[in-house]
Amino acid sequence: MAGRFPLLSDACVRQQVVDGLIRKGWNVERAIDVLPEGTEDDVLFEYAANHNRAFVTNDEAIQGIAERWLNEERTFTALIIWPRKHYQRMSDGDIIRKFELLADQEDPFSYPIVHMKPDD
Repeated sequence: MAGRFPLLSDACVRQQVVDGLIRKGWNVERAIDVLPEGTEDDVLFEYAANHNRAFVTNDEAIQGIAERWLNEERTFTALIIWPRKHYQRMSDGDIIRKFELLADQEDPFSYPIVHMKPDD
């Protein structure tokens, strides 16, 4: 079991999700608390990588950054992402449960881009 891993949440993630993860014992930093508002996505992603944090967002454009890093053979912990269309269908509790399930996996980041989606 991998266990919980440190997270960096961008401004797209609802505060209720961040608060719920923290209540469950997750180590979560919000980007807005560690970098100036309006910081470019590349800088946020690099901060997460340099601090060994999984980057958490529903901003689909950031997936392009992660893919570019993979192509350049640059290492990062993970990108955990869900499209906004899923975000609208998933409750805060659903999202938190998905994080708990991810933490229960032996190797949650065998591929470092993780897509969360509703159970349907």
